[in-house]
Amino acid sequence: MERKSSAHSILTGLVLAVGFILGCWVLAGALVDFKSMDRYVSVKGLAEREVPADLAMWPISFSAGADTLPALNSALAVSGTAVMEFLKEQGLGEADIMTSAPRVQENQYNSPGQRPVSRYSAQSVITVRSGDIATVKKAMSAAGELVSRGVLLVRNYEFQPTFAFTGLNDIKPDMIAEATRNARSAAKQFAEDSGSRVGGIRRASQGYFSLQDRDQYTPEIKKVRVVTSVDYFLED
Repeated sequence: MERKSSAHSILTGLVLAVGFILGCWVLAGALVDFKSMDRYVSVKGLAEREVPADLAMWPISFSAGADTLPALNSALAVSGTAVMEFLKEQGLGEADIMTSAPRVQENQYNSPGQRPVSRYSAQSVITVRSGDIATVKKAMSAAGELVSRGVLLVRNYEFQPTFAFTGLNDIKPDMIAEATRNARSAAKQFAEDSGSRVGGIRRASQGYFSLQDRDQYTPEIKKVRVVTSVDYFLED
């Protein structure tokens, strides 16, 4: 009876020992795999593209003066009509044109006994929206003609011509793909230098798209830029 118990204890001990050895072997393999998974490189990929603007917004600011409000309104109407005729002559008659409400102010005496030129003055803005960028630019260069037609143009930094690009969503996929390719190329170069090879993606994040004028002289040309950040696993 004691022999059977002793044999059973020995067998149990052997089973436990084998199990312990197998457990250590599996754990060691898991640690090695975990260590290899921890090897990665972080890189950034850049994609840039120049695109033409597809929407122009041109505010034409002008003013008028008069001693009575009805006369002031008439003066603004005359200037507004001249601006509209000019736009039609320039090929912008079918553009989206909006006239803002005028800003009216009552002029004060500069000094006792010195009467202002006009009791009232007003400023109005006619805004042109068009996708025909070339025609808008041509009209802008000829806007000086309005002065000879009696329109008192106002240079106002609050109302500046702007050019926009509205097709960003159409080029986003290609630019993201290009940025990702550039990031992988950078990762491959790093891997070659370190004697490794690039594996799968560990983590990736798309940067934000920036849209800026190419320069101050050609605002109708936009520079689109995106940067992606990607972590690649490195393999032996």
